[in-house]
Amino acid sequence: MIGYLRGRLAFKAPPQLVVDVNGIGYEVEAPLSTCFVLPDVGAEVHIVTHLVVREDQHTLYGFASEAERQLFRDLLKVNRVGAKLALGILSGISVEGFVRCIQTEDQASLARLPGVGRKTAERLIIDMRDRIDGQAAVLSITSLGRGEAGIAGESASRREAFTALTTLGYKPAEARRMLDGADRSLATTEDILRSVLQSAAPTGNP
Repeated sequence: MIGYLRGRLAFKAPPQLVVDVNGIGYEVEAPLSTCFVLPDVGAEVHIVTHLVVREDQHTLYGFASEAERQLFRDLLKVNRVGAKLALGILSGISVEGFVRCIQTEDQASLARLPGVGRKTAERLIIDMRDRIDGQAAVLSITSLGRGEAGIAGESASRREAFTALTTLGYKPAEARRMLDGADRSLATTEDILRSVLQSAAPTGNP
């Protein structure tokens, strides 16, 4: 089991990362909340990881905080929630926001997350309630605040943002709609993604 990586950030194209550890490049998939807080390519990084082993592939997932990793692991225990959906959930809502939605049974907010929907939201509330109640204190300690042809002619950053959104589970039409509402002055992929996800993210009950 690979518990964490400490090395140089060699590549970052959310949600994909490559971390160079002593000359070995580890490919990592990370939620957008983690990508947003990482430094620029070339800087030193430390991320906690979770390895998912399948018959045909091994995939390493990385997180900026233990709270995110723990929530990811708990989500994988929910029936019919795989790694891709868990990553999309973490990209669409903060750990604290998710905890709040489960504790207040805010099904509507959960259903708006990419790839979730009403039935999955109901399942999350039922299956995660006991886990969240037992780990809410831990989860809240370090939680983070937070087809390309359809956009032909757009900047490279907006095309990359479109790809990241569809990878996370948003339908192409929905991803285009989200990008249409983004500030055109935003230059980087990360700024664009941060803007559209903050606009779309459920806030839960106050």
